[in-house]
Amino acid sequence: MAKSIQDILALIKDQGIKMVDFKMVDINGQYRHVTIPAENFSEDTMKSGIGFDASNYGYAVVEKSDMVFIPDPDTAVVDPFCEIPTLSMTGNAMIIDSPENRPLAQYPRNIIRAAVEQMKKSGVADTMYILPEFEFYLFDSVSWGVESNYIGASVDAQQSYWNSAAEGKGVIVQKQKNYHIAKPFDVSYECRSEMCMLMKETGIDINYHHPEVAASGQFEIEPQLGEVVHMADATMMIKYIIHNTALKYGKSATFMPKPIYGEAGSGMHVHMLLMKDGKPVFSDDNGYAHLSETAHYFMGGLLKHIGALCAITNPSTNSFKRLVPGFEAPVTVGYATSNRSAVIRIPAYAKSPDKRRFELRNPDATCNPYFCYAAILMAGLDGIKNKIDPHANGWGPYDVNLYHLSDEEKAKLRHLPTSLDEALDALEADNAFLTDGGVFPAELIANFIKNKREECRQLAAIPHPAEFDRYYNL
Repeated sequence: MAKSIQDILALIKDQGIKMVDFKMVDINGQYRHVTIPAENFSEDTMKSGIGFDASNYGYAVVEKSDMVFIPDPDTAVVDPFCEIPTLSMTGNAMIIDSPENRPLAQYPRNIIRAAVEQMKKSGVADTMYILPEFEFYLFDSVSWGVESNYIGASVDAQQSYWNSAAEGKGVIVQKQKNYHIAKPFDVSYECRSEMCMLMKETGIDINYHHPEVAASGQFEIEPQLGEVVHMADATMMIKYIIHNTALKYGKSATFMPKPIYGEAGSGMHVHMLLMKDGKPVFSDDNGYAHLSETAHYFMGGLLKHIGALCAITNPSTNSFKRLVPGFEAPVTVGYATSNRSAVIRIPAYAKSPDKRRFELRNPDATCNPYFCYAAILMAGLDGIKNKIDPHANGWGPYDVNLYHLSDEEKAKLRHLPTSLDEALDALEADNAFLTDGGVFPAELIANFIKNKREECRQLAAIPHPAEFDRYYNL
C-alpha cells in the first residue's frame, strides 16, 4: 500500500527516528546521501525536496546543475546500519522550473520509470518483473596500490586453497570447489543469513543464499521476482546491505566481476518476464521452451543489441575479464534452454505460465541498475516492435555446449565484445533503441561514452604486474 506523508510522520514518531536520510544515485550507480534532523522533515520536504548539484553526480545537464531531490515515501525504510535511529528514502531528481518542477531526464530512477511508461504505451505489457542474481566475493582482507613505484593488489580468504599450509585447522576449500559447500567450510554462513534477514526487513523478499563456485569466498544471494522499478531500488539496497554487513563481520564484500585470477567471476544474471492485465505475456504451451512469440521477439531485441547493451550492463574494464570461456560465463550471442554457455538461458525449472521466463547472463553488478534494467527493457521492446526473430537470425536455439565447438563452428557465431572499448564502439553505433520515446537522453549516452572512454584510456596507460612477469627480463 502506498505510503502518505502522514504514514511517514507516524513512522518517525513510532520508531523514535532522529534523522531522515535521502539516498540519491550518481551516474555510476553509487549511493550519495543527504541527511536532515527528523524534526525538519515535513510535508513541504516531500513537495519541495532537497537541493543538490547534479554536475557533481556525473550528469552533464544542459540546464543549470542545481536540482532538487523529491523523496518517494514508498521507499521509506529504517536504516539498519545507523546507530542513531535513521529513516532512509530514495526518490527522483527534478529540474527547478517555474511554476512546476519536471523530472531530470538523465537521472537513473527517472529513466527506468520512463522505460516502463514506454512499455505501457506500446500496449505489449503493463508490468515487467525481474530477478537479478547477486554473485559477490567476501574477503578477510584486501589491499591495493597504484603508485609510481608500486602497482599491485592482494586479497585473502581464510578458507581458500592458498592458505592450506598456514590456516592451521584444515578448513580449506579446493580451487573452484566451493559450490554449495557446507559448514565448517562455509565460514560466512551467519554473515549471509544476517544479510538476508536485513533485506527482508527492508521489504526485499529472498529466495535463498549459498556458496558459489570460487573457493576464495564467492557467494550468491537471490531475491524473488519483483516489479522492475522496485527491483532497481532493491538492487541498490541489496548491495548496500551486503557491503555494510560484511564490514560488521570483519570482511570486505566486492561485486567486482573478476577479482581472482583463475577462479569464477561474479555476474548479475537478470531473469525477466512481462505481464499484461495480470496475465503472462511470455507463456505459450506450444512455443519453444513454452515461450510465446512475443518472448522470442523480446529475446531477439536483446541479442541484436547485445554489443551496445554490454557497455551499460558491463561498464567496467574488469567486466570483460569475466566474459571469457571456461567459467560458465557467456561469450556467444545466442539462446538456449538450460545452457549456461549462451548469453540467454531459458530455465527449464520455470514451468508455471506466470513464471516462464529467460535470463540474460552477461550483466554484472558494476552497472548502474536503473540504466541496466531500462536498457534491457528498451532492447526487448525494440525486438517486439520490429519482430526480430532470434531463430531466423541464426542465434539459436543452441542446445549444445558452445564452449566445446570446433574453431570452424565458433567462427560462424557472433560473440560478445571482448573489451569495454569494443562495447562502447557498439553503443556509439547502436543507441536509437535507447533514445526511442526520449527514454535515454542522447546527451546522457554521449556523456556516458565520453566518461567511459577516458576511464579505458587511463587504465590502459597503467603498467600491469603481469607485464613485469612477461616482459621484465626480455
